[in-house]
Amino acid sequence: MVDGWTIVLTGGAGFIGTSLALRLAPRNRVVIFDNFHRDALTREAGLTAHPNVRIVKGDVCDRAAVDAVVQGADAVIHLAAIAGVDTVMKHPVTTMQVSLLGTANVLDAAWRAGTVKRFIDFSTSEVFGRYAYNVGEGDVTQMGAVGEARWTYAVSKLATEHLAHTYFTEHGFPTVCVRPFNIYGPRQVGEGAIHHFILRALRGEPLRVHNDGSQIRSWCYIDDIVEGVLLTLERAEAVGHSFNIGNPRSTVTIHHLARDVVRVAGSTSAIQCVPWPFPDVELRVPNIEKARTLLGYEPTIDLDEGLARTIDWYRRQLP
Repeated sequence: MVDGWTIVLTGGAGFIGTSLALRLAPRNRVVIFDNFHRDALTREAGLTAHPNVRIVKGDVCDRAAVDAVVQGADAVIHLAAIAGVDTVMKHPVTTMQVSLLGTANVLDAAWRAGTVKRFIDFSTSEVFGRYAYNVGEGDVTQMGAVGEARWTYAVSKLATEHLAHTYFTEHGFPTVCVRPFNIYGPRQVGEGAIHHFILRALRGEPLRVHNDGSQIRSWCYIDDIVEGVLLTLERAEAVGHSFNIGNPRSTVTIHHLARDVVRVAGSTSAIQCVPWPFPDVELRVPNIEKARTLLGYEPTIDLDEGLARTIDWYRRQLP
């Protein structure tokens, strides 16, 4: 665990950013830079009032604001992005602008600051396209059909990975890229399947799955990805690499996931299959051997335990 660093989290008010800040703040100075479009932070009063936490409202597309916020930073964890399939499909231009222009701003500002010892760029498992089984970091990535809004997020994230790596190869800037695979857990906001399934199950409402629910995903509990990111901060071996961070042992179909949520929640909700006439990821299972070997990463929370923890948190949040 790093100690005494100043760590800037762009997009730090989101689900993963807030969870990272909770782990980092007791021993480091944390600067959260976010436009608060998605806000998991505000309800964490112990974090927002923490003496080691500074909150700056801003946009990564604003270069002047980015320059100011990274001054004196020891590390930058760049999470800011447009997220969620529905949002991406509605706003493909903004999606690409935030990824491409925003990441270019943050990377260049961090490099020029002259103090940053580690830059972590959040990419996505979407870079592997519709069918990805046991995929490693060196496997061929997919960009999807040109003009199909579903893939604008993946394309832009793949570009930011290349950009981060070029700063390492050309300038020696210590960059790392993380590809998270289907993260879930307490404090999740947005459009995630588990987020929606749990809320509906606790309210006794039907859980809706797209088409027949046969899509396959590997689900990674939030604590496990936080551990993975902390390892990329600590380990010198991480620099210059991309890493899959996920839990291949927690792999189920979406229909099976819905049944698991109903079971663990003790709910009586029905499961409904609804048409989804858009491109989707049919299979996504990571190979995490590189993270195991170079980082010592190992996910520890299985799906049932993660769902139980998450359901308990949501149950306490509902009125």
